[in-house]
Amino acid sequence: MKFTEIRAEDNASTVTHFLLLGFSDLPNLQGFLFGIFFIIYLIILIGNSFIIMITRIEPSLQKPMYFFLANFSSLEICFVSVTLPRILFNIATQDRSISVLSCAIQMCFFLMLGTTECFLLAVMSYDRYVAICNPLHYPLVVNSTKCTQLAAGSWLGGIPVQIGQTCQIFSLHFCNSNQIDHFFCDLPPMLKLACGDTSINELSVYFVSTFAPIPFMLIFSSYSKIVATILRLPTITGQVKAFSTCSSHLLVLFLFFGSATVTYLRPKSTHSPGTDKLFGLFYTIVTPMFNPLIYSLRNKEVIAALRKLLAKVLMQANFFSKHMTWSKSKRCQVK
Repeated sequence: MKFTEIRAEDNASTVTHFLLLGFSDLPNLQGFLFGIFFIIYLIILIGNSFIIMITRIEPSLQKPMYFFLANFSSLEICFVSVTLPRILFNIATQDRSISVLSCAIQMCFFLMLGTTECFLLAVMSYDRYVAICNPLHYPLVVNSTKCTQLAAGSWLGGIPVQIGQTCQIFSLHFCNSNQIDHFFCDLPPMLKLACGDTSINELSVYFVSTFAPIPFMLIFSSYSKIVATILRLPTITGQVKAFSTCSSHLLVLFLFFGSATVTYLRPKSTHSPGTDKLFGLFYTIVTPMFNPLIYSLRNKEVIAALRKLLAKVLMQANFFSKHMTWSKSKRCQVK
C-alpha cells in the first residue's frame, strides 16, 4: 500500500484518517505474522470460551472464585478483540488506514478494558487472600452480592476517566504526520503525532497511570500474606503446590503491569517505535494468551470439570454414531 502523509502546515481538520504502520517494516514476514497472530487469537478465544462455559454448566464450579474467573475470561476475549482483529485485517489486506473516529473508539475501549483488567486482577487476588487466610469468614465476606458489586465495579470503574482521557487526546491537533508507528491506537504514539504543547496531556497520562501500581500493590500485598500462610502449612507437598501457583500468577502480573507501567510512565522523548511495539505485545497479546493456562488449566477443579465435559461430549458423539449406523443397517434390511 502506498502511504500518504499529511504536511506539517496542514490544518488538523484535514486529518480524516491515520495509517497504522504496525509491522510494515517486515515485508517478508507478513504471512508468518498473520499465521502467528491468527493462532494466538484462536487460542485466546477457545481457551477463555471453554472456561466461561465450564464455570456456567458445572455445579462444582459455582463458587466466587470461578465467578471472577468467568468475568476475567470474558474480559480477555474483549480485550484482545480490540486490537488483534485489526492487526489481522491490516496484514491480510495491507490496508493500514483507520479513521479518526475508529482510532478514538479503539483507544477508548482499550484503555477502559485495560483498567478493568487491573481492577479484576486485584479483586481475584483479594478473593484468594480471604479464602486462604480467613477461610472461616470467607462465606460472609465474599457472598454473592459482594461478588456482583466487585465485578460491576471492576467493569465500570474506569469508564468515566478513560472516556475523558480519550476525548482529551483527540482534541489535540495532529499536524506533524498521520502515520502511527504502532499496531494500534495507543497513547504514546498518538502524543508523538500531536503538534504544539502536549505537556498537560502527558501529565494527565502520568497522573492516570500512577493509579495502575495501586492494584498491583494490593495484589502483591495479598499474595505476600498468602505466602506467609502457606509457609505455615504442615506438609511440604502443599507448600510446593501453592508456591507453584502463586509464582505463575505473579509472573503474569509482572509482565502485564511491568510492561504497561514502563510504556505509560516513560517521558515522551524516550519512546521509540520498536520498544513501544515490544511492550505493547506483552500487555495486549502475550499475557492474555497465558492467562487461561495459568489461572485455569493449572487448577485441578477446572481440569476435572473439563475432562467431565469432554467425556460427555465423546459419549454423545459415540451414541450418535452408533444410532446412525443402526439406522442405516435397518434401512438396508427393509430394502
